[in-house]
Amino acid sequence: MRFGMNRQLVHTPEGVRDIYGEEYAGKLAVEDCIHRQLNLYGYQDIQTPTFEFFDVFSKEIGTTPSKELYKFFDKEGNTLVLRPDFTPSMARCAAKYFMDEDVPIRFCYAGNTFTNTSSLQGKLKEVTQMGAELMNDGSVEAEGEMIAMVAESLLAAGLKDFQISIGEVEYFKGICDQAGLDEQTEYELREFISGKNIFGAQELLEGRGVADSYSNMLLKVTDYFGTVDVLKEAKGLVCNTRSLKAIDRLEKLHHVLREYGVEKYVSFDLGMLSKYNYYTGIIFKAYTYGVGEPIVKGGRYDHLLGYFGKEAPAVGFVVVIDDLMSALKSQKAYTAPKDDLQYLTYNASNYESRLSEAKGLRKNGKKVALIPESRDGSKREEA
Repeated sequence: MRFGMNRQLVHTPEGVRDIYGEEYAGKLAVEDCIHRQLNLYGYQDIQTPTFEFFDVFSKEIGTTPSKELYKFFDKEGNTLVLRPDFTPSMARCAAKYFMDEDVPIRFCYAGNTFTNTSSLQGKLKEVTQMGAELMNDGSVEAEGEMIAMVAESLLAAGLKDFQISIGEVEYFKGICDQAGLDEQTEYELREFISGKNIFGAQELLEGRGVADSYSNMLLKVTDYFGTVDVLKEAKGLVCNTRSLKAIDRLEKLHHVLREYGVEKYVSFDLGMLSKYNYYTGIIFKAYTYGVGEPIVKGGRYDHLLGYFGKEAPAVGFVVVIDDLMSALKSQKAYTAPKDDLQYLTYNASNYESRLSEAKGLRKNGKKVALIPESRDGSKREEA
């Protein structure tokens, strides 16, 4: 019975895993490459708690659905959650410590996030994320900086083949306004379109009695993906100011990205809509071979800080490190860091001299492990 219990204890719950040895060393090396890149752009490190009050990730803020949160209570009876994503935490932090600042604020961070998804989806429930947030800057140049940082971070990590797909929430919302859709219909429609479920979207619009001309316009949004040329086509579809401004914004962004020299990694997709409701303008995702999910997600969220009492524009992104590692391995773009650990063996008679030698090597920055000689006199590999 005791043996059986111990065997059970060595297993992890569904959706989490141990990472060790060469794999973990590689993951840390990739994180270090990205971290250096973010620091080069002037982003300063910040660490927020692993769990927060439930209201930080509430439905009103538009983050992860409540059923996918890991919830628990503290001794005072407050409902707490393990963070499902970083952006609301960053917004809370900025509102708390930088309430009166009006100059741009640059944060970067790394840590694990927790989402209680169904085990049938086969996704990890705990993943490592690294990201950056730029607050108090509502410019298109800020968005260009973010997307350029994504491209340069992925290149620094060793990834060569990837595409950053850019959308604009305002384009879609402008058409919804024009069609007179209520908030609930817009939300449901966005769910269908973001899931590429065109039949579901069509059925919804018919059921709500939306005129064919507007229905066709809303469904046509999914056709606009590809190079910068699709923006001209998308502009020709609409006549409302909100959607037209969104296209102008994307055209300006493309110009900024050309200045950065990263335009070859960029495409546009006006049917791309995020599950996070807090995004207000430009949104983007990075895709690559060997991974079904986007390895980077980001966008503009100009109203989110307002929930915490600070009215300020903001834009940010997050890299899902676990998915990036999978992509690097599947594309054979991953090189395991060289392990330069040395071994020194010792016995009872030479322990002091071996220890002294090890101390000297460590002072010079060498990794050294002291290993006792085996009883049969054979030795491990020596330095």
